Amino acid sequence: MVTALYPGSFDPVTMGHLDVARRAARLFDRLIVAVYDTPSKSLLFNTEERVALMREAVADIANVEVRPFTGLVVQTAREAGAATIIRGLRSGPDFEYECQMFFMNRRLEPEVDMVSLMSDQEHTFISSSLLKEVAQLGGDISGMVPPNVAVALAEKFPATVGP
Repeated sequence: MVTALYPGSFDPVTMGHLDVARRAARLFDRLIVAVYDTPSKSLLFNTEERVALMREAVADIANVEVRPFTGLVVQTAREAGAATIIRGLRSGPDFEYECQMFFMNRRLEPEVDMVSLMSDQEHTFISSSLLKEVAQLGGDISGMVPPNVAVALAEKFPATVGP
């Protein structure tokens, strides 16, 4: 059984994240979506909420498991038995950042590889931070996040339009 790890903060999960997860799940026997517990950015949702939102969003994908993680991604991959880390790319700056991460992770754990999947063109402009800003200002985020995430954002920002 070939296992891959798809790590991220997923604050919140977007349709772009789901697109990458669905495609990665078709490529590997088992996909672990690893929700980073302590990213170096401010979070809207706590770890438990982010894990629950992701679990609900991927509930229809049989070979996907969602769990929180702390520490190094390569360490988490090794502990999970994953030889591959999945990363989503939207644009050039994402590539530059992921390239640096690849080489650092490769240095730390040469046996763990990385596969980058380009986000569907429809989702390339969507970022979690931009979505949070639009939701906070009352913009329509429907279609950019799964329905359960739209509801959760509406609870955080009552002015959000459309669950």
